[in-house]
Amino acid sequence: MINSKNIDIKLEEKRLYNEYKKNLLKLTKVKSEQAAVGQVFTKGLLPLYVLYILSLGPSNGNDIAHKIGERTVGQWVPSTGGIYPILTKLEKGNYITGSWDNPSKRVQKIYTLTEEGLIEFNHKKHLLKPKIQEALNVFKIVFMDLYD
Repeated sequence: MINSKNIDIKLEEKRLYNEYKKNLLKLTKVKSEQAAVGQVFTKGLLPLYVLYILSLGPSNGNDIAHKIGERTVGQWVPSTGGIYPILTKLEKGNYITGSWDNPSKRVQKIYTLTEEGLIEFNHKKHLLKPKIQEALNVFKIVFMDLYD
């Protein structure tokens, strides 16, 4: 025998489950939008900015992240987990060289910009300048539309 109390509980469980799925979809969408915004920085600007930081002098991955944070007044502090794959790729491309500060202990790898890396940095810097300027202009328009 099915009573109305059991039916009410089942209906409430179904309603709560559907609400949960809807909220989970919203959260997933927000996370993917935040990741897309973050990719503009990590995939486009971060490799270029790493080359810039190394053009100022040799550094390790952790210091590179801190220097970016200092230069951007804490508004952009990339994780070292995002820095090290870039350093590996730049090293494979012969744009930087890495050497251990203490080869026997291998605690800290210091990266130095190569001549080829300096050429690549200047090339990419000039290549991306119009795109970065365009993005800044778009952000200004969107900001004014939304907040003025």
